[in-house]
Amino acid sequence: MSQDLLDRIDQRTRLAGHNRLALLLFRLGSRQLFGVNVFKVKEVLQRPPLFTLPQLPKAFAGAADVRGRSVPVLDLARAIGHGDDEPGEPRYLVVTEFNRTVQGFLVAGVDRIVNIAVEHIQPPPDLGGEHHYLTGVARHQGELIQLIDVESVLAESAPRGSDLGTLVPMAANGAPRQVLVVDDSRVARNQIRVVLEQLGLEAVLLSDGRQALDHLQALARNGEPPEERYAMVISDIEMPSMDGYTLTTEIRRDPALRSLFVLLHTSLSGVFNHAMVERVGADDFVPKYSENELAQRVSARISTFG
Repeated sequence: MSQDLLDRIDQRTRLAGHNRLALLLFRLGSRQLFGVNVFKVKEVLQRPPLFTLPQLPKAFAGAADVRGRSVPVLDLARAIGHGDDEPGEPRYLVVTEFNRTVQGFLVAGVDRIVNIAVEHIQPPPDLGGEHHYLTGVARHQGELIQLIDVESVLAESAPRGSDLGTLVPMAANGAPRQVLVVDDSRVARNQIRVVLEQLGLEAVLLSDGRQALDHLQALARNGEPPEERYAMVISDIEMPSMDGYTLTTEIRRDPALRSLFVLLHTSLSGVFNHAMVERVGADDFVPKYSENELAQRVSARISTFG
């Protein structure tokens, strides 16, 4: 079943840019369905033997040999504090690639792949606990699906060091000092905010594309050109309500917004993103996550003013 699921992933890539999201659904030892973007999934395997590596953080269950490569493995249920009401070890390994790294997540069962209109994905409830790791919730054929923020899970299980040195604040050269940041991951929003603040810029943080588009259009309706408020828009691609591709397309379609500089910033890997960036009319694209590379791109944009 797992191989059949993964064989269909390539067919789902055509959904991107149409404000739809393809999700691999899985379970963590209960009836609750969870989902992760299939673009982050390399393959699904029956649970392989795990071995220890001395450099692995304590949160990891071990490492697995996946096609000759040692892949660090997290027990996802334990990592998010999900109560396990079914005894036994997780049976499947979901191998993922995002933020320029490869890692595996142990799950109890793999269900199927579905595609959902992004506008049907709602923000998660603010209840703490495991909900801390959700980017959204949706219903499909009567079942509740919780979308896991795997970026946050990995960031807390294996904190990474910053590659950012000491930055010199950008000179006041006539450029707007605010940057609109649109990302559904709280980890990503905070990472970007830190870079911008070190550059002497102010980050305005929003969590999905629909919020961002409404905000920008409201500015324009009130007589304030958005390009005079914001030096640029930094947007994630996969988000609830409206994805980054669609947000960029809507910005380019709106005469009051189309001059905004848009940088797409995503954890998804592969050349596919570069083709989509050109197609929707974004000005730049940076894969997550290198603080240094992001700082360079922002600095280059600010230097064009004046």
